[in-house]
Amino acid sequence: MTTETADHKLKIRNLTTADYDEIEAIMQQAYSGMGGAWTRDEISRLLTIFPDGQICIEDMGRVVGAALTLMVDYSKIEDDHSYEDIVAEGKFSKNDLEGDYLYGIDVFVDKDYRGMRLGRRLYDARKELCEKLNLKGIVVGGRIPGYSKYAKELTPDQYIDKVIKREIVDQVLTFQLSNDFHPKRAIRNYIPEDTRSKSYAVLLEWNNIFYQSKKKKMIWGRKSNARISSVQWQMRPFNGIDDLLQQIEFFVDAVSGYNVDLLLFPEMFNAPLLANYDQKNPSLAMRSLAELTEQLRDEMLQMAMKYNTNIVTGSLPIYEDDKLFNVAFLCRRDGTWDSQYKLHITPDEAEWWGFQGGKDLKVFDTDIGKIGILVCFDVEFPELPRMLADKGIKILLVPYWTDTKNAYLRVRRCAQARAIENECYVAITGSVGNLPKVENMDIQYSQSAIFTPSDFAFPHDAVAAEATPNTEMTLLADLDLDLLKEIRKHGSVRNLESRRSDLYTIHWP
Repeated sequence: MTTETADHKLKIRNLTTADYDEIEAIMQQAYSGMGGAWTRDEISRLLTIFPDGQICIEDMGRVVGAALTLMVDYSKIEDDHSYEDIVAEGKFSKNDLEGDYLYGIDVFVDKDYRGMRLGRRLYDARKELCEKLNLKGIVVGGRIPGYSKYAKELTPDQYIDKVIKREIVDQVLTFQLSNDFHPKRAIRNYIPEDTRSKSYAVLLEWNNIFYQSKKKKMIWGRKSNARISSVQWQMRPFNGIDDLLQQIEFFVDAVSGYNVDLLLFPEMFNAPLLANYDQKNPSLAMRSLAELTEQLRDEMLQMAMKYNTNIVTGSLPIYEDDKLFNVAFLCRRDGTWDSQYKLHITPDEAEWWGFQGGKDLKVFDTDIGKIGILVCFDVEFPELPRMLADKGIKILLVPYWTDTKNAYLRVRRCAQARAIENECYVAITGSVGNLPKVENMDIQYSQSAIFTPSDFAFPHDAVAAEATPNTEMTLLADLDLDLLKEIRKHGSVRNLESRRSDLYTIHWP
């Protein structure tokens, strides 16, 4: 697992003719035995006839993967068609802007970026395009490159059936099945030169469940709906950072299967590693733990890109300029990161470990809109969320660590109030279990939750999701961000709009 993720900055966008040299190099890699790359003229033709359908991912300005697509009239495509029938020697004559389906003609990723799930991200972009254009779905002719190993003992239909049942893993078909594509039938002589597939392919279809609805999504911009998740984390002994990372990746992997946009971990969830340091000097132990923070942040940033979800790392200790801080990191799925320092330190944190408070309050731009992060005690100061709301946040994230129920209830009640006062969503999460060998962090109490404003459009108890107390688990909730615009303008009461700014204001000096 690499830690060089700070050098990545992934961006999804449409292809341009200026990208051709990079596209050619990747295609020559991917299709060295199958004809190599499309020509410059062919790529230019695609960009002329259907520019929205040609999508790429760039990293630090360099294209590292792409998906090429046509729009087709499904009724005019024979079930047993060939790849050449669709691309027509690079003329792409089957493209029909009055069509009802997208046809995926190519997806390829630079070999140095394989394993980062960029193919999945490109497929998701196609799905968003399909929804935006209000088409019935997407069809592809899926190669089955693993079939050559089984051709003597299995027919193509038998091989496909075993891949569907997960008895065989096929490099291409398994990936497409995991992206919600459904097989319709085998196609003979799809690409004659595809010897690994024995010239067979599978006609696959993804159905757009929003077809004919009026709902539209922005392509690769900020979503109107965000799916967020939080981990209620079980404190348990870890031998070292590798064991901790394995447990972290388990949760990231698990929720990524639900296409989560943002995942939240608790405050100081790496505290079990304190057991590896001298408990007679808690302050020194915490400073030793801080030496692992940069590696932990970079590994979680790698996971954010690999699993295509934004991750808030809870909070982690940082020792800089001879001062100890408690810091939450936002690891974006485009490869960038940022941080929010805990501003208010409890008397216990100051006395036991020597933590100090930060000095800046940030609003973070993400692909689901503006968010804020307040670490535990900070949410108990209503001025901070109000200033964040004034700067446009729609989601507030609160990682916490509490040892007793009354401590937890301070965080919970204040978080619920912040959701109502600022007409925003607030997600909170903490840790559960016991750490017998860690001084001052030996017991935990948590009931993670995602709160909403309190009005008719939201759940009657203003709770979108809620965990079982003191049980390790994850929460998931879909949050309608456009609904916040509605409540702020037309809600039963309008807290933000009704403020008496002629009488009082909040000022950050």
